[in-house]
Amino acid sequence: MHKRLIAFSATASALLLTLGIATHAEAGMYRYTDETGQVVISNTIPQQATKRGYDILNSNGRVVEVIPPAPTEDEILAREAEKQRQAELAIQREKDAQLLKRFSHPDQAIRAMHRKLSELRGLIQLKRGNISVISSQLDSEQSRAANMERSGQKIPDATLDKIRRLESQIRDIEREISWQTQETDALIQSFEDDIKRLEKVTGETRTLSLDPDTTAD
Repeated sequence: MHKRLIAFSATASALLLTLGIATHAEAGMYRYTDETGQVVISNTIPQQATKRGYDILNSNGRVVEVIPPAPTEDEILAREAEKQRQAELAIQREKDAQLLKRFSHPDQAIRAMHRKLSELRGLIQLKRGNISVISSQLDSEQSRAANMERSGQKIPDATLDKIRRLESQIRDIEREISWQTQETDALIQSFEDDIKRLEKVTGETRTLSLDPDTTAD
């Protein structure tokens, strides 16, 4: 009876030991290279070793997962730069697609620029004509006020108010002309950029002049 208990106990201990080893192996083993370049297999891995990359092994010692080394600072910067470059390329492709929806040839963009410039310059010319008309009225009111002043008469408030109003109208129109002149310059630059891009994207060269005065629509 005593021998049976001893035998059973030994068998149970061996079984428990086997189960323990199996459980431990199934929990995962790590294979990594230490600071000296030696390959180490262990159930734990130092923090510094994880940066160099390591393998995860199963209970049979086979590699079930490979953890690559942590990227260096230069690699991180290179990846970010490449990501930024790809994002910029995607934006440019979208811009090119939108541009090609508007124009299929650089000459089409040139004609559109000429039409737009003609409209803007026509508006500016119209405003300058308005300034000419208002300036004539202003000169008349100022002349009348000067004559009153020379004759010792008091200039009516209505006349002074009209003079100030006419002066204000001229200043407002001059500001509008200044804004539209700047808009014209920006428009030309924008179209010229589009035309250059169209030449590159389509492989076609413009045949029309950028100067509207030398190109017939």
